[in-house]
Amino acid sequence: MVELAEIMTADVFTVAPDTPVAAVAAAMVKRRLGSSVVRQGQMLVGIFTERDVLRAAASGGDLARSAVFRWMTRDPETAGPDVDSEQAAESMLGSGFRHLPVVEGNALVGIVSLRDLLSVRVRRHPS
Repeated sequence: MVELAEIMTADVFTVAPDTPVAAVAAAMVKRRLGSSVVRQGQMLVGIFTERDVLRAAASGGDLARSAVFRWMTRDPETAGPDVDSEQAAESMLGSGFRHLPVVEGNALVGIVSLRDLLSVRVRRHPS
């Protein structure tokens, strides 16, 4: 069993809800990230992903003025650091999302992606 605490990225990229889509997208490209966690103060309020960037771009709106809160997934599913990676993968695949914030109580402590979970599985099941 591999827990999320063992594979999560602890340095989570976060933004405020009123941050413009263009600024967040540029930061995601620069850092090579597929998502950013949206927080109001210390409270996790959403997640903004590559898919959200595409939806915002397709709207034809001004992405330098449009805030991420208009496009983010509100109240995303989260998991605790002690959750098994297989359970997290099943949840993510079953619900169709690729990034899972990891929280302990109300504190954001990390994030995992499907790529992280696949890497664990490949290491455990060599060919």
